[in-house]
Amino acid sequence: MSELKAIFWDQDGVIIDTEKDGHRVSFNNMFKEVGYDFEWDVDTYGELLKISGGKERMRHYFTEKGIILEGIPEKDAELLLTLHQKKTAIFVEMIESRKLPLRTGVHRIMREAMEAGLRMGVCTTANERSANAIAKGMLGDINLEFVLAGDVVSKKKPDPEIYLLALEKTGLTADECIVMEDSRNGILAAKAAGLRAVATTNIYTENEDLSDASIVVTSLGDPDGEKGVLKRSDKPFEFDGVLHADQLIKYF
Repeated sequence: MSELKAIFWDQDGVIIDTEKDGHRVSFNNMFKEVGYDFEWDVDTYGELLKISGGKERMRHYFTEKGIILEGIPEKDAELLLTLHQKKTAIFVEMIESRKLPLRTGVHRIMREAMEAGLRMGVCTTANERSANAIAKGMLGDINLEFVLAGDVVSKKKPDPEIYLLALEKTGLTADECIVMEDSRNGILAAKAAGLRAVATTNIYTENEDLSDASIVVTSLGDPDGEKGVLKRSDKPFEFDGVLHADQLIKYF
């Protein structure tokens, strides 16, 4: 196997636990602001997360519930884009005001990876503005080579397009890189691009089939904070609740 040279990071659910208390709340605040009389509860949003992309989730839900869509592709796309922009503004304000913290261990292991000479980038279906708010704000001291976000690719995960683009940008081969993901769609996208993955689960993904990931933990862990639990590993792997960059370099 080739030497590990890069880590590609998913954002939502991996870098920051955005889904339940971030994106879901932002969608609901937007729905209320524009006059809709419904909201997405925790379970509903969990089901919608099986669909990659915020505009795509709204389209699915609105179609399923018979809400407002006119059946005219251009008008429907314009409406969904407008709603998503309003939701994104609410979400970005949450990020910029630091109402949502980084997940345990993320900043630590990113610094370790950077000091070890590993290259890093973000590959997410999240809106570009929110992705940059996290990358340039909360992770401002981390050297991220690129942030691939939003509609930079035409197909969302589990399609491998975003990870293939990351490989193209770095000029590296798939066996020189790994992916940090949290969901089955993300893991399948990585696998389809020929990449190996580490999964760090959250409330929405803890029961998903993540067996295609090389390592599955509940958290990256911190020495003086939350400890992770090793759920599975493709080969013997010593894990004391805190995952370190040097362990990943040796493992892969």
